[in-house]
Amino acid sequence: MKNLFLRIRYFSFSFCLLMYMNTAFAQTGEKKVITGTITSEEDGMGFPGASIVIEGTSNGVVSRMDGGYTIEATSNDVLVVSFIGFQTQKIPVGTRSVIDIALPIEVESLEEVVVVGYGAVRKSDVSGSVASVKSEDLAAFPVSSAVEGLQGRAPGVQIQSANGGQPGSGFNIKVRGGTSINASSNPLIVVDGFVGAEMPPAEDIASMEILKDASSTAIYGSRGANGVILISTKTGESGKVKVDINTSYTTQQASNRLDLLDGQQFASYINDIQAYEYGGANTNWQDEVYQNGGISNTQVSISGGSENVKYYVSGTYFDQKGIINNSGFKRYSVNSNVNAKLNNWIKAGVSVYTRRGTTNGVRTQENTGGSGSAGVIGSMVRFNPDLGIYDENGVYTISTVGDDIDNPVAMMNEYQRERVVDRLQSNSYFDFAFTNWLSFKTTLGLGVTNSREGEYWPTTLLKGDNAKGLAGIDNSKASTFLTENYFTIKKETDNHRLNWVNGYSYQKDSRETMTASAQNMISNSSSWWALQQGGITNPSSSALTEASLMSFYSRANYTLKNRYVFTVTARYDGASNFAENHKWAFFPSAAVAWDINNESFMQDLDKFSEFKLRASYGISGNQAIDPYQSLARLDATYSIDPGQNALKIGNFASPDLTWETTSQVDVGLDVGIFNGRLTLSADYYDKNTSDLLFFRQLPTVAGLKGQLQNVGEVNNSGFEIMLRTNNFVGDFEWDTEFVFSRNRNEVLSLPDSTEFYGNSPEHMLLGDDTQLLVEGQPVGVFYGYRYLGVYQEGDDFVPGSGFETEAGGERFADLNGDGELTAEDREIIGDPNPDFTWSLNNSFRYKNFDLNIFIQGVHGQDMISYTHMELETLSGKGNSTTNALNRWTPNNTNTDVPKANGSRPYRMSDRFIYDASFIRLKNIALGYNFPKTLTSKMKVRSLRVYASAQNLLTFTDYPGLDPEVGYGSGSNTNRNLGADYASYPNVKGYTFGINVGL
Repeated sequence: MKNLFLRIRYFSFSFCLLMYMNTAFAQTGEKKVITGTITSEEDGMGFPGASIVIEGTSNGVVSRMDGGYTIEATSNDVLVVSFIGFQTQKIPVGTRSVIDIALPIEVESLEEVVVVGYGAVRKSDVSGSVASVKSEDLAAFPVSSAVEGLQGRAPGVQIQSANGGQPGSGFNIKVRGGTSINASSNPLIVVDGFVGAEMPPAEDIASMEILKDASSTAIYGSRGANGVILISTKTGESGKVKVDINTSYTTQQASNRLDLLDGQQFASYINDIQAYEYGGANTNWQDEVYQNGGISNTQVSISGGSENVKYYVSGTYFDQKGIINNSGFKRYSVNSNVNAKLNNWIKAGVSVYTRRGTTNGVRTQENTGGSGSAGVIGSMVRFNPDLGIYDENGVYTISTVGDDIDNPVAMMNEYQRERVVDRLQSNSYFDFAFTNWLSFKTTLGLGVTNSREGEYWPTTLLKGDNAKGLAGIDNSKASTFLTENYFTIKKETDNHRLNWVNGYSYQKDSRETMTASAQNMISNSSSWWALQQGGITNPSSSALTEASLMSFYSRANYTLKNRYVFTVTARYDGASNFAENHKWAFFPSAAVAWDINNESFMQDLDKFSEFKLRASYGISGNQAIDPYQSLARLDATYSIDPGQNALKIGNFASPDLTWETTSQVDVGLDVGIFNGRLTLSADYYDKNTSDLLFFRQLPTVAGLKGQLQNVGEVNNSGFEIMLRTNNFVGDFEWDTEFVFSRNRNEVLSLPDSTEFYGNSPEHMLLGDDTQLLVEGQPVGVFYGYRYLGVYQEGDDFVPGSGFETEAGGERFADLNGDGELTAEDREIIGDPNPDFTWSLNNSFRYKNFDLNIFIQGVHGQDMISYTHMELETLSGKGNSTTNALNRWTPNNTNTDVPKANGSRPYRMSDRFIYDASFIRLKNIALGYNFPKTLTSKMKVRSLRVYASAQNLLTFTDYPGLDPEVGYGSGSNTNRNLGADYASYPNVKGYTFGINVGL
């Protein structure tokens, strides 16, 4: 990897021909012409663009394409020869007229370069909090998105699957907690300078940096409050054409199952509530639904180039077959980079990424599992186990208790949903090097995303039968235009280094949407592709939204004597999303760092290879809301006159709507000892978000549920640790990487002190008050009753409307002591935010073998399982877990499981709040690299085979299918936390792969 980065830096910087001013200065002695060649000490190749300057002056030249140079100097002069990534050489002229110079590699400088916003700096010059993730870690196992590969790899970055192991499912990302409540808290993604881009496949990523503190993110202003993920994709190198083929296959299966009642146990349980006749079957619906899934992943890349043009082209095919029939995800993608040197001072390049993703989805995590609306998982755990798949007439069975729902095999096989997303993003640039210290870069980015989602309910399902076939289709097109233009000034002397960026940015986004649906279809054969066959056309809709963002920015990074680093950043943003007189905002930041290791008093402490203190403060913003929220709006509604439409108030004007602002303090420490064999990076941060873009609830008389306003304040504070150790070096190598993060989230103020809201399935009728926003508490705490077990004969029964007052009934705490159970007896009963997260990555290498073990842990998070609430309320509305076998009966009183009761409602209580902490063996991989002596005989450049296992073991007390799910989070990832209902199970997999280099 070191040689790879060396060559990339060597050839990329060889494009940058710096033009030095040839101002004449008085010299002692007679001038003469000096000629020679600048080469690399490693391979003897000539350096184009190397700097040759007469010491003490600005008189200098740069080497030609072959490394040759010509300069006038006196015998008393000293030539200073430099090229980034190589050791600077000082050569006295003396009597020579021909001076050839070989520059030795400066490995440290190559390894210590860190990509930041709008450029790169030495790691020693970094004053903010930046985490780097290695490309090989992102592609350690097949993933549908590079986000999945990032999981657990960086401190302060929390990533959670939105729906277990569902193919094509998204991920929720938070950097140092959720800074907002209603506006998006997703970090900004920048790919090769394209702001707001889509991540390419993990195999195409060369490096990834996560900017976390305000000093690092403020250069992105209004989009930096939630952190920034910078991605650099792979590029070509000069030399022979390289072909790399990476292919693997993964087998997958459900990582967990629920213990459910069998047919006879189910019949006995239902008989406690009503007369019920055993259906005669004993169907294990989990066996009927789950299957072996798999992933086929293949990437082929071609790279190479000359000194003037370098290219990289990659194609990837990813095909995942889900563990539930008819669920799957396919992705075809092409990623390409071309970089060219047009002349001695102009570089240009273009990157193009295009992909098609097709998701076949089964119905899971439904917002209601009521009559005719249960999804595959919801039906699988609830449906009568004493019924078969088909009745005596060969028709799919439907439930005979509770709501009428389809059996899970019917839902799995008959329901149809397909989502196709096409993405094209292109970013081109010109880079002008006017002098050796001044350059200008201009970029043009274009992005287009087209998506189409079709859904069909055939007449073989209850909902489809009621509508006589129901079809719908949604289409959308999102377009982005982006231009970045910035000057960079780089000046360096023995005691001073300055990197100053000044620029302008403009971005425009537009989105077109259209939906249509029909029912009463002629047949089931045409699904959503023949809406004209529907006898009834449902109301359709279409919309166009546009938004623009204009910015001016500046960042100065100054290093004094290799010890003191100062960074000042400012950005002035204007966003069309806000009210007329509140569109513009200013976002400044400042940071300092002290490289103590370079102080004279540290020279005798040779055990330290790094010792740096960092501190920063800054302000960044958030404008991630839908356009037109500051404007009054009228929406279409039904009219009392048939065939006519009417208008209603859709939104009140918010004339003062403006930016959500996050201020952040960060204090950090970077330490390296034993020649870098042990490195530690630790940070403490405190983030305060004020003027929240908050959807404030309005009184009912207003006619609207709420209005977006700038009210409220949220705080996130915590600390992070990244520890790397080289435990053994030599023939046997052992490296360890430990990541630890702790974030404390707190609501500081709200317009009404407390806001109630719900995130439960609608058919459970739990209301809109199961979770809270309350001052002094974390976002999204659970709210309900304290469960005390069951009543026994002779107990004092606490009365209350709808509450049981009999032996075997649910018993709840009368918290206010008024002798009656009411809504006033509810309290905060859980917190979905984790106390801390960690990961441990161990890499072992012995000769040509390597072994990697990656473990991830999340602790202290609570989760409400609506699935268990539905199964274990024991009201006879469906099947139950085997906990029902321990239900209260007159002969089984020593239990906390209530008796079966058909009139018992669902009730939010801590009975169904569980500790969802877990430790997971995320990945274990064993690989073998064939030796060069063998690969040369096979006519290949490299050959590696490996086997790995993902999610092999999970240790948790959570009784659900998996503790890593996010029911309802898609609609609001900030406050809909810690809920599980009918979620797609996570998967464990076994991978076999081969990597070939030609």
